Amino acid sequence: MKLILRLLLNALAVIILSYVLPGVGVDSMITAIIVALVLSILNFLVKPILIILTLPITILTLGLFLLVINALIILIAAHFINGFEVSSIWWAIIFSLLLSFLQSILHSMLKEDK
Repeated sequence: MKLILRLLLNALAVIILSYVLPGVGVDSMITAIIVALVLSILNFLVKPILIILTLPITILTLGLFLLVINALIILIAAHFINGFEVSSIWWAIIFSLLLSFLQSILHSMLKEDK
């Protein structure tokens, strides 16, 4: 039950950011739920591989290259999901930063309710 609630909160964050950011578009709430699910799967499966492959450049940039990795994950999701569009890597980086921030706020509100 908690996993489904977290997924719905992530989808809500995706919808909110699609209204705020002009370079990001989501067609519907169902699409936002799919985006949240696909991003979770990609973060679980693909992101660790990308981190290992890019470890030298991540160390050289003191971890800032992780922003690029997060943006690439978002662009991969946008490529596979109809109805979810990100116009450039810069919008993907901004979306990634704001999504992380908004998710932390929403998930902290979830913890306070208990």
